[in-house]
Amino acid sequence: MDFELSEDQRAIAEMAGSLFSDHCTDERLRAFDTAGTPFMQDLWGKCIETGLHALALPEAAGGSGLGMTELMLVLEAQGRALGQVPLWRHQLAAATLARFGGEACAEVVTAAAESRMLVTLALDDPQRGAALTAHAVDGGWRLDGRADAVALGADCCRGLILAQCPDGPRLVLVDLRAAGITKTAGVFTHGEAVADLRFDGVAIAASAVLPEAALEWLEPRAIAALAALQLGVSSEQIRRTVAYVSERQQFERAIATFQAVQMSMADAHIAVEALRSALWQLCYRLDAGRPARPEALATKYLACEAGHIVGHKAQHVHGGIGVDLTYPIHRYLYWSRALGITLGGATANLARLGDWLATNDTLGWKYDLEEHQTL
Repeated sequence: MDFELSEDQRAIAEMAGSLFSDHCTDERLRAFDTAGTPFMQDLWGKCIETGLHALALPEAAGGSGLGMTELMLVLEAQGRALGQVPLWRHQLAAATLARFGGEACAEVVTAAAESRMLVTLALDDPQRGAALTAHAVDGGWRLDGRADAVALGADCCRGLILAQCPDGPRLVLVDLRAAGITKTAGVFTHGEAVADLRFDGVAIAASAVLPEAALEWLEPRAIAALAALQLGVSSEQIRRTVAYVSERQQFERAIATFQAVQMSMADAHIAVEALRSALWQLCYRLDAGRPARPEALATKYLACEAGHIVGHKAQHVHGGIGVDLTYPIHRYLYWSRALGITLGGATANLARLGDWLATNDTLGWKYDLEEHQTL
């Protein structure tokens, strides 16, 4: 087996790494903290210029037609740099519309690919149900309820939002400028602009409600995207922490030589590498068109767990300086916590994985083989 990246994949990873590191220095991140802007406009412009905003969109829609593996490499670089841009939500929402929305959504997909329109995504855990409900009316649907903490909900033109329909949760495409939507803007833990949306009789066309398969297709890809960001955040968090403990002196020796510190960093490294392995398998299976339900749930759990373990241990060995907001390490803690919240938390995801394992006995590579498809 060849686990090496292709030449094109390496080029994408290197380009993304350079782009994000150049535009997300500690000085620029400090400036963004006080700028009051919803995202890094200059960096987003560079993402559009290099085509990163449409990496996973079909070529027919104006995208690059690449897969989750390539997107994972870009999002890991974004996580390392803490680049505040709507990279994954914009293109995964548009990719879902391109695949399941038909002609009715074609203009939105093209506008997203050409960066004429910004699309966001609000994908709460379908298992918990949606606080937004859709009721069938003559010629379409009526939306009532709410969607909380929608990323860039006050700044985007369109939103792909989870709603509870009579036959279960569905993704619906909403014009966020429509009458009947009340927006309350806010800022998430890590500085991402969000808005609580309240819907009061908002009318949408029948074609704006995507088929059930759209949610099944999107959910594992959204998990992979968030996990890739967590992988980047936690990897850089460890790198910076190791550099710090290698320099900080206590009792006339670097604290990196203390066994307790070494064990803490080893635990953090193990958590990150476990996440990396699960994430790579998930992206491979998604790109290969193979079932990936348990792999997605395992990756989701490991992303939450890695964020917690690495964040806790990194802050611990930094001591007092870890809570000094003039020192940059706190931003990584904010990001890892925000990603963990968005993913739903380790305990809830482990319970979902346990439920799947309790009712399925086809987990393993052998069930990918043709002769086992009837088992």
